Amino acid sequence: MKYVVIIPDGAADFPIEQLGDKTPFEAAAMPNLARLAERGRVGRAFTTPPGYEAGSDVCSMSLMGYDPVKYHTGRAPLEAASLGLNPGPKDWIFRLNLVTTGAPGTEQAGLMLDHSAGAITNSEARTLVADLVKYWAKHEPELVRGLTVTPGVSYRNILVDASGRSYTGLKTTPPHAIPSQPWANHLPAGAESGAVIRRLMELSAAFLPGHEVNAARVDQGLRPATMAWLWGQGTKPTVPSFKDRFGLRGAMITSVDLLAGIAAYIGWDRIDVPGLTSYHDTDYAAQGRETVRAINAYDVVCCHVEAPDEASHQGDYATKVASLESIDTHIIGPVAAALEKFGDPAKHAADPGWRLLLMPDHYTLCGTRKHDATPVPFLLAGSYIRSAVPRAFTEEQADASDLQIDPGHELMEYFLRAGVPGARGRP
Repeated sequence: MKYVVIIPDGAADFPIEQLGDKTPFEAAAMPNLARLAERGRVGRAFTTPPGYEAGSDVCSMSLMGYDPVKYHTGRAPLEAASLGLNPGPKDWIFRLNLVTTGAPGTEQAGLMLDHSAGAITNSEARTLVADLVKYWAKHEPELVRGLTVTPGVSYRNILVDASGRSYTGLKTTPPHAIPSQPWANHLPAGAESGAVIRRLMELSAAFLPGHEVNAARVDQGLRPATMAWLWGQGTKPTVPSFKDRFGLRGAMITSVDLLAGIAAYIGWDRIDVPGLTSYHDTDYAAQGRETVRAINAYDVVCCHVEAPDEASHQGDYATKVASLESIDTHIIGPVAAALEKFGDPAKHAADPGWRLLLMPDHYTLCGTRKHDATPVPFLLAGSYIRSAVPRAFTEEQADASDLQIDPGHELMEYFLRAGVPGARGRP
């Protein structure tokens, strides 16, 4: 059996007035998805456990079949793994976002304007981070002893504190959770060592706005990186491999360090595809081609597309719809055609068979520009999957389905095994 998981990140949404009170899934022209839904099963999964926020770290871990309550220690440790970092068991790991905050003296002063610093480029971000670390070392040499910062993709970076300080009890807030809100109300709090993190953030706000990279961005009409925002802290988790749990070998295709980090922890390969970004300028066709190519080499291939989520965080419903249509044309269509060549063992016993799971990890609402913990729709299609009640793939139809997976981390085993002769799994 061949398996493919397609994740249109943050694609689920509430009805939007400008789309005729439709959701982006309802408004988008997605004929390939519609064809699969006619023959498959549409349901709903609870990827955000009680007591957790609907973060991509929690929800993606749940989607991949791992209980966040058991395995989640923080977002940053997952991303660190994608960068090849190997921190010690007592080292604390933080995500460092370059963000845009409102300039003093303006109507937007003190507000969080953009969690991504205007989708800052890799080269710009790396120059800013390198110079910021030097600035920290000059002004607070004792605080930065034992700290290292490793650049990721665009605005994303990882800070590791190997000084021996503990951040147990520290509360931090993702910057994308507070769009257009006063950021000072959401500074790290709740632990004595949190003063270290607040001081580093304070220094970044003093240094970054005047940097020449930011001056050049302002001249180009782009948003500057005015502050380093630290959040998502945790220590290194211990996670069993996917092969040990399910007996299958997997690969991840993504532009995002978080998903690559989860893949690293569960023992999957990461397939690097030139041209992938986190935005609508990504090369959807290349991602579709590489997913098709990987099907022959792996048992399970996960194709993660970040563009719908980033469009949602900008409140850009038109781009969100366009990203879904591109996913349908360049990824869902070619991948489904490739999978169907593996046949149906229910009809021909010699056929190996196939299955496809398509689902967002969480809702991301264009209306609020935030994640939402509403249970997400999913589609199962392929061998031994039949539905007595055909449904369109929409949030409303998923809500009405009798296929409800709670907790959400059980969906992966259901996808891999349910209904397969001789396999263990829920019927």
